[in-house]
Amino acid sequence: MRVQVIDLKRFFTNGVRAVDGLNFSFHEGQVFGFVGPNGAGKTTTMRIMATLDEPTSGDVRIDGVSVVEQPEEARRRVGYVPDTLPAHRDITIHEYLDFFARANEIRGTQRRTVVQSVEDFTGVTPLRGKELVHLSKGMKQRVSLARALLHDPDLLIMDEPAAGLDPNARIELRELIRSLAEAGKSIFISSHILDELSELCDGVVIIEQGRLQRAGHLKEILVREDALRTMRIKPLGDPDQLYRALLEVPYASEHQLLEGEVFCAVPADDKTCSDLLSHLIGQGIAIVEYGQEQADLEDLFMKVTRGKVQ
Repeated sequence: MRVQVIDLKRFFTNGVRAVDGLNFSFHEGQVFGFVGPNGAGKTTTMRIMATLDEPTSGDVRIDGVSVVEQPEEARRRVGYVPDTLPAHRDITIHEYLDFFARANEIRGTQRRTVVQSVEDFTGVTPLRGKELVHLSKGMKQRVSLARALLHDPDLLIMDEPAAGLDPNARIELRELIRSLAEAGKSIFISSHILDELSELCDGVVIIEQGRLQRAGHLKEILVREDALRTMRIKPLGDPDQLYRALLEVPYASEHQLLEGEVFCAVPADDKTCSDLLSHLIGQGIAIVEYGQEQADLEDLFMKVTRGKVQ
């Protein structure tokens, strides 16, 4: 199963180009993060992917099914988790999920089995008789996820699912997402919590002002973007001696001495890193630890965006 976003555009009558020519793709079992400044066009893009809005031009294809030409068929393949859950005052978790199971034309004993299954999977079974209005933020997110899973979609679209959650709830949500990916579902998730996305995602799509900035597997993008590598070096002896030695290395820069360790930037190729270690040993400096500080999604985001909104 492949999800393809093809030259997607969404222009509004006030002249705002919310989405302006997006192209990217990902596959089943992959978790792709969707990142951009506020107002970048993320929610508009996700609503189009979920068949809740129509593009000005372009298309999204879910396993070959067009959201423009075959919206009903595409909708059967998509589960959408919005950033909020409606606060109905007079309906319980179980009644809410049963209603949406009926709306998805799941009938009879199959409906009872499906509802029970998603309640168990998302951990809402103990509270199934509680009204939605009295739920915590974390439990509301679980109910929203359960609703999206009722029809067993191939693609799960999640708009800021971790916003406002406490650390325990974020960990539990992350584990649920991993379980869904392992089961073969494609997951497209927006979030401003970039360190968590780094741990969770196989790939990333970064947009700004509706335009694509980067897209692909996260590790490949990070390697491609890094002209320099930051090396962390811990000496056996005097760190000041190491620091002075590195200042004399012509290809090393951005030197820092922190808590007995020295950091410096060198050109991003393996031979240069190896040559630096050989040089230091040749200078009689005993090295205890020598390694590369990995760039992360936050570094990449700050590098490729300027924080502009539309």
